[in-house]
Amino acid sequence: MKITVFFGGEGSEREVSLRSGAAVASALMERGHAVSAVDLARREDLPAVLREDTVEFAFIALHGGWGEDGTIQAALEMAGIPYSGSGHSACALSMDKAAGKAVFRLKGIPVPDGIEVGNGTSAREVLDDPRLSPLLERSGKLVVKPCNLGSTVGVSILAGTDQLAEAMEEVFAVDSRALVEEYIPGRELTVTILERNGTPVCLPVIEIQPVTGFYDYSSKYTPGASEYLVPAPLSDAALQAVERACITAHSSLGCRSYSRVDLRLDEEGRPYVLEVNTVPGMTAGSLVPRAAAAAGMTFGEFLDEVVLSSLAARGLAQ
Repeated sequence: MKITVFFGGEGSEREVSLRSGAAVASALMERGHAVSAVDLARREDLPAVLREDTVEFAFIALHGGWGEDGTIQAALEMAGIPYSGSGHSACALSMDKAAGKAVFRLKGIPVPDGIEVGNGTSAREVLDDPRLSPLLERSGKLVVKPCNLGSTVGVSILAGTDQLAEAMEEVFAVDSRALVEEYIPGRELTVTILERNGTPVCLPVIEIQPVTGFYDYSSKYTPGASEYLVPAPLSDAALQAVERACITAHSSLGCRSYSRVDLRLDEEGRPYVLEVNTVPGMTAGSLVPRAAAAAGMTFGEFLDEVVLSSLAARGLAQ
Protein backbone atom coordinates (compact mmCIF):
# COMPACT_ATOMS: atom_id res chain seq x y z
CA MET A 1 0.00 0.00 0.00
CA LYS A 2 0.87 3.66 -0.27
CA ILE A 3 0.92 4.85 3.33
CA THR A 4 1.59 8.32 4.73
CA VAL A 5 2.82 8.37 8.31
CA PHE A 6 1.85 11.52 10.21
CA PHE A 7 3.99 12.32 13.25
CA GLY A 8 5.57 15.20 15.16
CA GLY A 9 2.92 17.60 16.29
CA GLU A 10 3.37 20.24 18.94
CA GLY A 11 3.84 20.39 22.67
CA SER A 12 5.21 18.06 25.30
CA GLU A 13 4.85 14.80 23.36
CA ARG A 14 6.50 15.92 20.12
CA GLU A 15 9.85 14.22 20.76
CA VAL A 16 8.20 10.87 21.45
CA SER A 17 6.02 11.27 18.37
CA LEU A 18 9.07 11.91 16.18
CA ARG A 19 10.56 8.64 17.36
CA SER A 20 7.27 6.77 16.95
CA GLY A 21 6.85 8.08 13.40
CA ALA A 22 10.36 7.02 12.41
CA ALA A 23 9.85 3.53 13.85
CA VAL A 24 6.45 3.07 12.14
CA ALA A 25 7.71 4.32 8.77
CA SER A 26 10.75 2.03 8.90
CA ALA A 27 8.73 -1.05 9.87
CA LEU A 28 6.10 -0.43 7.17
CA MET A 29 8.79 0.00 4.52
CA GLU A 30 10.33 -3.30 5.59
CA ARG A 31 6.93 -4.88 4.95
CA GLY A 32 7.05 -3.63 1.35
CA HIS A 33 4.74 -0.63 1.57
CA ALA A 34 5.43 2.63 -0.23
CA VAL A 35 5.81 4.97 2.71
CA SER A 36 6.08 8.73 2.99
CA ALA A 37 6.57 10.51 6.30
CA VAL A 38 5.11 13.91 7.15
CA ASP A 39 6.16 15.91 10.20
CA LEU A 40 3.06 17.93 11.05
CA ALA A 41 4.74 20.52 13.22
CA ARG A 42 1.61 22.67 13.33
CA ARG A 43 -2.08 21.89 13.14
CA GLU A 44 -2.41 24.64 10.54
CA ASP A 45 -0.24 22.60 8.16
CA LEU A 46 -2.78 19.78 7.89
CA PRO A 47 -5.24 21.28 5.34
CA ALA A 48 -2.45 21.96 2.83
CA VAL A 49 -1.15 18.40 3.18
CA LEU A 50 -4.61 16.93 2.61
CA ARG A 51 -5.26 19.18 -0.39
CA GLU A 52 -2.28 17.68 -2.18
CA ASP A 53 -4.48 14.62 -2.87
CA THR A 54 -1.58 12.18 -2.46
CA VAL A 55 -2.57 10.60 0.86
CA GLU A 56 -4.19 7.20 0.24
CA PHE A 57 -3.94 5.86 3.81
CA ALA A 58 -2.79 7.80 6.84
CA PHE A 59 -1.00 6.09 9.72
CA ILE A 60 -1.33 8.41 12.70
CA ALA A 61 1.65 8.52 15.06
CA LEU A 62 0.82 11.89 16.61
CA HIS A 63 0.63 11.58 20.40
CA GLY A 64 -1.54 13.82 22.51
CA GLY A 65 -3.12 17.13 21.59
CA TRP A 66 -4.82 17.45 18.22
CA GLY A 67 -3.21 14.21 17.01
CA GLU A 68 -5.10 12.12 19.53
CA ASP A 69 -8.15 14.15 20.55
CA GLY A 70 -10.10 13.51 17.35
CA THR A 71 -9.01 16.62 15.43
CA ILE A 72 -6.84 14.99 12.77
CA GLN A 73 -9.20 12.01 12.65
CA ALA A 74 -12.16 14.28 11.88
CA ALA A 75 -10.16 16.13 9.22
CA LEU A 76 -9.22 12.87 7.53
CA GLU A 77 -12.83 11.67 7.67
CA MET A 78 -14.04 14.87 6.00
CA ALA A 79 -11.36 14.44 3.33
CA GLY A 80 -12.46 10.84 2.73
CA ILE A 81 -9.01 9.45 3.63
CA PRO A 82 -8.84 6.16 5.57
CA TYR A 83 -6.53 6.15 8.58
CA SER A 84 -5.26 3.99 11.40
CA GLY A 85 -7.07 3.48 14.65
CA SER A 86 -10.20 4.87 16.21
CA GLY A 87 -12.65 7.44 14.91
CA HIS A 88 -12.77 11.05 16.06
CA SER A 89 -15.42 10.60 18.77
CA ALA A 90 -13.65 7.66 20.41
CA CYS A 91 -10.37 9.59 20.31
CA ALA A 92 -12.01 12.62 21.93
CA LEU A 93 -13.47 10.51 24.75
CA SER A 94 -10.23 8.63 25.29
CA MET A 95 -8.08 11.75 25.35
CA ASP A 96 -10.30 13.43 27.95
CA LYS A 97 -9.61 11.34 31.05
CA ALA A 98 -12.59 12.75 32.94
CA ALA A 99 -14.98 11.98 30.09
CA GLY A 100 -13.52 8.53 29.61
CA LYS A 101 -13.90 7.73 33.31
CA ALA A 102 -17.54 8.80 33.19
CA VAL A 103 -18.18 6.28 30.40
CA PHE A 104 -16.29 3.56 32.26
CA ARG A 105 -18.42 4.07 35.36
CA LEU A 106 -21.59 3.74 33.30
CA LYS A 107 -20.28 0.42 31.97
CA GLY A 108 -19.40 -0.85 35.45
CA ILE A 109 -15.64 -0.65 34.93
CA PRO A 110 -13.81 0.17 38.18
CA VAL A 111 -11.89 3.48 38.05
CA PRO A 112 -10.13 5.54 40.73
CA ASP A 113 -12.38 8.05 42.48
CA GLY A 114 -11.41 11.65 41.95
CA ILE A 115 -12.25 15.32 41.64
CA GLU A 116 -12.07 17.30 38.41
CA VAL A 117 -10.92 20.90 38.80
CA GLY A 118 -10.44 23.71 36.31
CA ASN A 119 -7.67 26.25 35.98
CA GLY A 120 -8.34 29.02 38.47
CA THR A 121 -9.36 26.59 41.20
CA SER A 122 -7.16 27.06 44.26
CA ALA A 123 -5.61 24.29 46.31
CA ARG A 124 -7.56 25.65 49.29
CA GLU A 125 -10.84 25.04 47.48
CA VAL A 126 -9.81 21.43 46.84
CA LEU A 127 -8.67 20.98 50.45
CA ASP A 128 -12.07 22.23 51.63
CA ASP A 129 -13.95 19.93 49.24
CA PRO A 130 -15.71 17.17 51.25
CA ARG A 131 -14.88 14.72 48.45
CA LEU A 132 -11.14 14.97 49.14
CA SER A 133 -10.94 13.12 52.45
CA PRO A 134 -12.33 9.82 51.08
CA LEU A 135 -9.67 9.88 48.35
CA LEU A 136 -6.98 9.60 51.01
CA GLU A 137 -8.56 6.72 52.91
CA ARG A 138 -7.19 3.92 50.73
CA SER A 139 -3.48 4.76 50.80
CA GLY A 140 -2.93 8.28 52.13
CA LYS A 141 -1.73 9.28 48.66
CA LEU A 142 -3.16 11.38 45.83
CA VAL A 143 -2.53 11.41 42.09
CA VAL A 144 -2.73 14.82 40.40
CA LYS A 145 -2.69 14.77 36.61
CA PRO A 146 -3.82 16.65 33.50
CA CYS A 147 -7.11 15.66 31.88
CA ASN A 148 -5.80 15.86 28.33
CA LEU A 149 -2.15 14.83 28.14
CA GLY A 150 -0.22 11.59 27.86
CA SER A 151 3.32 10.31 28.49
CA THR A 152 2.77 11.07 32.21
CA VAL A 153 3.49 14.75 31.56
CA GLY A 154 2.45 16.85 34.54
CA VAL A 155 1.60 13.87 36.78
CA SER A 156 2.42 13.94 40.49
CA ILE A 157 1.94 11.32 43.22
CA LEU A 158 1.61 12.99 46.59
CA ALA A 159 1.97 11.55 50.08
CA GLY A 160 -0.80 13.60 51.67
CA THR A 161 -1.81 17.11 50.68
CA ASP A 162 1.21 19.26 51.55
CA GLN A 163 2.34 19.60 47.92
CA LEU A 164 -1.14 19.86 46.38
CA ALA A 165 -0.78 23.49 45.33
CA GLU A 166 2.52 22.84 43.55
CA ALA A 167 1.11 19.75 41.80
CA MET A 168 -1.93 21.69 40.58
CA GLU A 169 0.29 24.49 39.28
CA GLU A 170 2.32 21.93 37.34
CA VAL A 171 -0.85 20.62 35.70
CA PHE A 172 -2.23 24.05 34.90
CA ALA A 173 1.03 24.95 33.19
CA VAL A 174 0.18 22.36 30.50
CA ASP A 175 -3.61 21.85 30.69
CA SER A 176 -6.71 23.78 31.68
CA ARG A 177 -8.21 20.92 33.74
CA ALA A 178 -6.80 18.60 36.37
CA LEU A 179 -7.86 15.39 38.06
CA VAL A 180 -7.14 14.84 41.75
CA GLU A 181 -7.54 11.10 42.29
CA GLU A 182 -7.07 8.44 44.89
CA TYR A 183 -3.89 6.40 44.53
CA ILE A 184 -4.53 2.69 43.93
CA PRO A 185 -1.81 0.62 45.63
CA GLY A 186 -0.85 -2.43 43.62
CA ARG A 187 0.64 -3.32 40.26
CA GLU A 188 1.04 -1.23 37.11
CA LEU A 189 -0.29 -3.05 34.03
CA THR A 190 -0.89 -2.21 30.39
CA VAL A 191 -2.71 -4.17 27.71
CA THR A 192 -2.61 -3.72 23.96
CA ILE A 193 -5.93 -4.40 22.23
CA LEU A 194 -5.93 -5.53 18.60
CA GLU A 195 -9.11 -6.14 16.65
CA ARG A 196 -9.21 -9.24 14.51
CA ASN A 197 -12.22 -9.75 12.24
CA GLY A 198 -13.89 -6.93 14.14
CA THR A 199 -13.39 -8.58 17.54
CA PRO A 200 -11.06 -6.95 20.09
CA VAL A 201 -8.52 -9.33 21.60
CA CYS A 202 -5.86 -8.75 24.24
CA LEU A 203 -2.19 -9.20 23.51
CA PRO A 204 -0.07 -10.45 26.43
CA VAL A 205 -0.42 -8.29 29.53
CA ILE A 206 2.67 -6.27 30.49
CA GLU A 207 3.55 -5.48 34.10
CA ILE A 208 5.67 -2.35 34.54
CA GLN A 209 8.13 -2.06 37.40
CA PRO A 210 10.01 1.26 37.55
CA VAL A 211 13.44 0.91 39.12
CA THR A 212 12.79 4.01 41.25
CA GLY A 213 9.74 6.16 41.87
CA PHE A 214 6.70 5.76 39.66
CA TYR A 215 6.26 5.26 35.91
CA ASP A 216 6.85 8.88 34.94
CA TYR A 217 8.23 10.37 31.72
CA SER A 218 11.81 9.56 32.66
CA SER A 219 10.99 5.96 33.62
CA LYS A 220 9.17 5.49 30.32
CA TYR A 221 11.83 6.80 27.97
CA THR A 222 15.16 6.24 29.75
CA PRO A 223 16.68 2.85 28.84
CA GLY A 224 16.99 0.64 31.92
CA ALA A 225 14.79 2.88 34.10
CA SER A 226 11.95 0.32 34.17
CA GLU A 227 11.59 -3.44 34.03
CA TYR A 228 8.85 -5.14 32.04
CA LEU A 229 7.34 -8.54 32.78
CA VAL A 230 5.76 -9.99 29.63
CA PRO A 231 3.45 -11.78 30.06
CA ALA A 232 2.69 -10.43 33.51
CA PRO A 233 2.62 -13.15 36.19
CA LEU A 234 -1.10 -13.14 36.98
CA SER A 235 -3.46 -15.74 38.35
CA ASP A 236 -6.09 -17.03 35.94
CA ALA A 237 -8.78 -15.09 37.80
CA ALA A 238 -6.78 -11.83 37.73
CA LEU A 239 -5.93 -12.28 34.04
CA GLN A 240 -9.57 -12.81 33.14
CA ALA A 241 -10.62 -9.74 35.16
CA VAL A 242 -7.91 -7.59 33.54
CA GLU A 243 -8.72 -8.69 30.00
CA ARG A 244 -12.45 -8.26 30.54
CA ALA A 245 -11.96 -4.72 31.89
CA CYS A 246 -9.65 -3.76 29.02
CA ILE A 247 -11.89 -5.07 26.25
CA THR A 248 -14.93 -3.42 27.85
CA ALA A 249 -13.04 -0.12 28.15
CA HIS A 250 -11.92 -0.26 24.50
CA SER A 251 -15.40 -1.09 23.26
CA SER A 252 -17.31 1.29 25.54
CA LEU A 253 -15.51 4.30 24.08
CA GLY A 254 -16.15 3.10 20.54
CA CYS A 255 -12.48 2.42 19.81
CA ARG A 256 -11.54 0.59 16.62
CA SER A 257 -8.61 -1.37 15.25
CA TYR A 258 -6.28 -1.10 18.23
CA SER A 259 -5.59 0.73 21.48
CA ARG A 260 -3.60 0.41 24.68
CA VAL A 261 -5.32 0.30 28.06
CA ASP A 262 -3.45 1.36 31.21
CA LEU A 263 -4.62 0.12 34.58
CA ARG A 264 -3.75 -0.67 38.17
CA LEU A 265 -4.35 -4.05 39.79
CA ASP A 266 -5.06 -3.63 43.49
CA GLU A 267 -3.99 -5.95 46.27
CA GLU A 268 -7.26 -7.91 46.00
CA GLY A 269 -6.73 -8.55 42.30
CA ARG A 270 -9.28 -5.96 41.15
CA PRO A 271 -8.35 -3.99 38.01
CA TYR A 272 -8.88 -0.21 37.90
CA VAL A 273 -8.76 1.31 34.42
CA LEU A 274 -6.83 4.58 34.24
CA GLU A 275 -7.16 5.45 30.55
CA VAL A 276 -7.33 4.19 26.98
CA ASN A 277 -4.67 5.36 24.53
CA THR A 278 -5.88 5.52 20.92
CA VAL A 279 -2.49 6.57 19.51
CA PRO A 280 -0.04 4.79 21.83
CA GLY A 281 3.73 5.11 21.69
CA MET A 282 5.49 3.19 18.93
CA THR A 283 9.15 3.81 19.73
CA ALA A 284 11.64 0.96 19.95
CA GLY A 285 11.16 0.81 23.71
CA SER A 286 7.39 1.37 23.74
CA LEU A 287 4.87 -0.98 25.28
CA VAL A 288 2.88 -1.86 22.14
CA PRO A 289 5.88 -3.31 20.23
CA ARG A 290 6.78 -5.31 23.37
CA ALA A 291 3.28 -6.76 23.51
CA ALA A 292 3.35 -7.59 19.80
CA ALA A 293 6.68 -9.40 20.21
CA ALA A 294 5.29 -11.39 23.13
CA ALA A 295 2.37 -12.39 20.89
CA GLY A 296 4.82 -13.74 18.30
CA MET A 297 4.56 -10.83 15.85
CA THR A 298 7.22 -8.56 14.47
CA PHE A 299 6.48 -4.87 14.76
CA GLY A 300 5.83 -4.72 11.02
CA GLU A 301 3.37 -7.60 11.19
CA PHE A 302 1.52 -5.85 13.99
CA LEU A 303 1.33 -2.63 11.96
CA ASP A 304 0.01 -4.57 8.97
CA GLU A 305 -2.78 -5.92 11.15
CA VAL A 306 -3.55 -2.40 12.36
CA VAL A 307 -3.80 -1.14 8.78
CA LEU A 308 -6.03 -4.03 7.68
CA SER A 309 -8.30 -3.83 10.73
CA SER A 310 -8.57 -0.04 10.30
CA LEU A 311 -9.67 -0.51 6.68
CA ALA A 312 -12.10 -3.26 7.66
CA ALA A 313 -13.64 -1.05 10.35
CA ARG A 314 -14.44 1.46 7.62
CA GLY A 315 -15.82 -1.15 5.24
CA LEU A 316 -12.82 -0.94 2.91
CA ALA A 317 -11.30 -4.39 3.40
CA GLN A 318 -12.31 -7.87 4.49
